[in-house]
Amino acid sequence: MKIVVTDGYTLNPGDLTWEDLEILGECDIYERTTPEETINRCKDADIIVTNKVFFNREIIDSLPKLKCISVTATGYNVIDIKAAKEKGIIVTNVPTYGTRSVAQIVFALLLELAHHVGYHSQTVHEGKWAGCDNFCYWDRPLIELAGLKMGVVGFGRIGRTTADLARAFGMDVIAYDLYADKISSPKTEFVSLDEIFKDSDVISLHCPLTPENEGMINAQNLNLMKKTAFLINTSRGQLVNEQDLADALNTGQISGAGLDVLSTEPPKPDNPLLSAKNCYITPHIAWATKSARARLMKTAIGNIEAFLRGAPENVVS
Repeated sequence: MKIVVTDGYTLNPGDLTWEDLEILGECDIYERTTPEETINRCKDADIIVTNKVFFNREIIDSLPKLKCISVTATGYNVIDIKAAKEKGIIVTNVPTYGTRSVAQIVFALLLELAHHVGYHSQTVHEGKWAGCDNFCYWDRPLIELAGLKMGVVGFGRIGRTTADLARAFGMDVIAYDLYADKISSPKTEFVSLDEIFKDSDVISLHCPLTPENEGMINAQNLNLMKKTAFLINTSRGQLVNEQDLADALNTGQISGAGLDVLSTEPPKPDNPLLSAKNCYITPHIAWATKSARARLMKTAIGNIEAFLRGAPENVVS
């Protein structure tokens, strides 16, 4: 059984092991694979393990031995599912692995906005504290989270975990979800999208990207928000109209933003959020704790083991 890992570096930059995969067959493990290299590297593969490498119809049609694609992610938009189905190719994903890690970075970003830890640390290292007339100083507002209202948009696993953490900080929680009537959460008040924007001190996005919600963070909705409010996005970059958000930050329409995702990754140098006021951006790392990546790898390999047993799991094709 020939197994090809097309882009293993992001999942395993060296702190995990591929041993459990190598037990299952002959493995070619590549750190990265360009579109031009994909067919040649995968032409003899029975099983492909991939994260961000695209497999469109043309590529799938060029891989006659292919039987299974194990996607090392929850999203599987890099695969032409229809083409795979027509060829009888099983495609699997990993539906959950990083819930707590993603919720954790929501608060890493929020606490940075509330306390400006990085900025104040930098000024200390630059000598400002050593030369201070007082025993302490702060150059930017310091904000207590207790008593503020967290608005969670999308109340799936990550949204619910984020809500639990918000309550642990003493925050009140309101939520919006298309399927709110099917969700049991006695501690949570479900409200309309307009109410989320109007009433929240912090809005945290946790919804999948759909044609209906693409660009939902736009000038119209940003204008509904409090001028003191923060926006956190650890979901999908395309939920945000980036120019509208940059304008809102630069004009003081909202107070700050913490983003782990952008519409194009890596971002283009002219992305307006890179120079926007009080905008913290991390390079899509919410999912990438070692614990989360270990769970991701274990499930992805488990999907292959299940396929080889003839009882595939987490099938999306």
